[in-house]
Amino acid sequence: MDLLLAWPLPGSRELGAQLLAAYDHPGRHYHDTRHLMEVLDRVHELSAQDVAFDRMAVVLAAWFHDAVYDGRPEAERRSAAWAAEALPTLVEPEVVDEVVRLVLLTETHRPAAGDDNGGALCDADLAILAAPQERYGEYAAAVREEYADVDDELFAEGRAAVLRDLMAKPHLFHTAYARDAWEETARTNVTRELAGLAR
Repeated sequence: MDLLLAWPLPGSRELGAQLLAAYDHPGRHYHDTRHLMEVLDRVHELSAQDVAFDRMAVVLAAWFHDAVYDGRPEAERRSAAWAAEALPTLVEPEVVDEVVRLVLLTETHRPAAGDDNGGALCDADLAILAAPQERYGEYAAAVREEYADVDDELFAEGRAAVLRDLMAKPHLFHTAYARDAWEETARTNVTRELAGLAR
């Protein structure tokens, strides 16, 4: 699939191409064009299931949410800053503000109750947790590659802390559809990965 065809602003294909080039950086192993495509697919799945959200804002936020990913702190903030700089001449100011807010939200994946846009984007971003076991294994291995400079013990501690933090949430997913369709599989996958990290 030509991902650029999924770029929602046809009059600014150059910006879409710049974002794709960022996701296609050779240093990325998980947060790459495949991840972008999977997040967009899940956004479309949620929409097809009549989950209520502002499609333009959420799709644009999906494109920008990992636009900057280099293993350094505040990547989400820098991704949001790119959106804030690039979008004002292309969409309405309230859409720009919402995209920035949503990108920042992917740092914690904890939208407030009633935040339809935040719930949709966070669910799409975390849907990888509910992937079939083989794909989940590829995802976990790719995340490890992105931290290849961290020794095994430190990585296991950090990764386990992230996963335990997610598992402590009442629900991994925020939309009713995602909870019904993905929650059980996701918790099974994460529990299995945590057991492996503890060895």
